[in-house]
Amino acid sequence: MHKLTLPQGAALTTGAVLGTGVIALPALAAQTAGPASLLAWLLLIALSIPLAATFAALGVRYPDSGGVATYVRTAFGARAATVVGWCFFFAVPVGAPAAAMFGGGYVAAAFGGGMTTTLLTAAALIAIVTAANAGGLRVSGRLQLGLAGLLVVLLLTATLAALPHARLDNLTPFAPHGWFAIGPAAALLVWGFAGWEAVTSLAGDYRRPERDLPRATAIALVLVGLLYFGVAAASLLVLGPATGSTEAPLAELLAIGIGGEVRVLTAIAALLMTLGAMNAYFAGAAKLGAALGRDGALPAWFARGSQTGGVPRTSLAVVCGLASLALAAVAVAGVGVRPAVLLTTGSFVLVYVLGTAAAIRLLPRRTWSHRAAVVGFLAVVALLVLTGWYVLWTLIVVAGALGWDYRRRRAIGRRCTVRLPTQASTATTAITCPEPTGVGPS
Repeated sequence: MHKLTLPQGAALTTGAVLGTGVIALPALAAQTAGPASLLAWLLLIALSIPLAATFAALGVRYPDSGGVATYVRTAFGARAATVVGWCFFFAVPVGAPAAAMFGGGYVAAAFGGGMTTTLLTAAALIAIVTAANAGGLRVSGRLQLGLAGLLVVLLLTATLAALPHARLDNLTPFAPHGWFAIGPAAALLVWGFAGWEAVTSLAGDYRRPERDLPRATAIALVLVGLLYFGVAAASLLVLGPATGSTEAPLAELLAIGIGGEVRVLTAIAALLMTLGAMNAYFAGAAKLGAALGRDGALPAWFARGSQTGGVPRTSLAVVCGLASLALAAVAVAGVGVRPAVLLTTGSFVLVYVLGTAAAIRLLPRRTWSHRAAVVGFLAVVALLVLTGWYVLWTLIVVAGALGWDYRRRRAIGRRCTVRLPTQASTATTAITCPEPTGVGPS
């Protein structure tokens, strides 16, 4: 069986974290906090250090493809693992319209049409990835890695080409929306930094996980931090106040730095990257939903296609239906992509809260990894608060998971109660049943 080398592990980890959000997040963050959003980027880069260190340590000590769900189940039991599974599953239908609109924004910048073009492109992207997954098609790991490489090249080219046009005057006023706007901007940027938990599921695939996993994580930290901060700084220094009003900051940077009709090429690249990312989201969510149904954490009809090699069309249909409803809600409300991003990041942050809490319980005390877990836990709790009222969606998902788990346990309890005859009447004797299993993403 092929084992991951250090360069391969670093590339996969970088690709897992470096998502398509970076093609639009600089504009969203600048819209929220102006040039002060650079501090939000630095804050998220700094927060990534203890988070990445925590999950790398968990991966070394508990190499399992179940990732965060495995650690949460080990630390807190099946009920908490069910919450993690629901948070992952229901984050995808809310986040899919946002990801699709990121790509749609670049199409609108290239061909015009404004929000109408953005929404129609987003709807087409959702339909395409649903059809591809329903037909059993998969984007290969090599192609996914290639798309991540395309994103890196696009970021580097846009940043380096535009830097000669940078002006320090564009950073004033530095905090036009006040210093407190940095917090909401940081909550938005969680979207771009989600993925550090993915390194844990790769732990067992390394040749020497105890040595290579921490090193691969460190390399990815440096690459992701430099690329993200570089494109955010270049956007603000070159585009100035216009950064917050453009849907396609990378296209604008390339147009200024290189010239010519680069917006069309950038739109094609953005669409390819968005399709690859959304295909991974839909495929993973559909499989997760089927696994949750198989193990009782969702209704049993979700389980169709959960077997090895099966196509989970029922679960996929739910993801597609919810994503379409979310996109329709965005279109009707006319609120843009920002609410969808914040609703999704609330779920990501709660998963990090549970994951770091599990690490505090599982990792050896008085070690650097345990200290990193404590710092990470406190930081993500603060981020959860900064998400504001958008966290209500996450709390609704948690309530749904706990309600379903309670209903399932009661049903199991009723099935495990038998009646034994006595001299006078029928007595009820409870027989202990096995603990219901929870499931998380694999």
